Amino acid sequence: MITTSIIFDNYKLNPDVEPKWGFACLITGYDETLLFDTGSEGQILLANMKKMGFEPGNIRKLILSHDHWDHTGGLKTLLNVKADIDVYALSSFSDDLKQLLIENDAHLFANDDPRMIIPGVYTTGALNTSIKEQSLILETKKGLIIITGCAHYGIVNILTRVKERFDKNIYMVLGGFHLLNYNDIDLLKIIVKLKELGVENLGPCHCSGDRCRELFKEEFRDCYRNIGVGKTIKI
Repeated sequence: MITTSIIFDNYKLNPDVEPKWGFACLITGYDETLLFDTGSEGQILLANMKKMGFEPGNIRKLILSHDHWDHTGGLKTLLNVKADIDVYALSSFSDDLKQLLIENDAHLFANDDPRMIIPGVYTTGALNTSIKEQSLILETKKGLIIITGCAHYGIVNILTRVKERFDKNIYMVLGGFHLLNYNDIDLLKIIVKLKELGVENLGPCHCSGDRCRELFKEEFRDCYRNIGVGKTIKI
């Protein structure tokens, strides 16, 4: 069974955890436990992890989507309790962040190409935008799950690239869609394109915006997933 658990987000779905601007998702069920992004504050990240029944010491791989504070802010605190970890970043990440990883004995892999992290788990590699960013791809028996940090490249563009690389259906997309300031007309155009790409389920959170979530829920109905901190999805 593959599980994706939202450890950090500004939308709250569990009364026991604390919401704050940022994003982090923990993935279990593969050969190793993985964390995608670290949110904006380490103490909240660790506290939420504990309340949801996860031990940071079990994390073997950390994938960072992009070098923004709301996705890397929890990194230093995490390294204090879990230094021996493989970290997959991009070459565009700051020298300060790379130095932090080296000083804490993390194993840094800074590469812009798509790569396999472990069997069944892949990155898109750095996507072509002014803000370099990578998304995470999970293979499951039901199809692909794509997890986005902020989707600066555009959620439709990201999924198009994934479809070009993998000849599989997109079972679910979740994470930040970066649609906070989009109007209804533009949001509806994106919804049409997502349906054309065959997206079966989706859950926008973090920087997606309230109106995005409302419209996506109206249009996707039973295929919409309410995503926020404290949410765990089992496949």
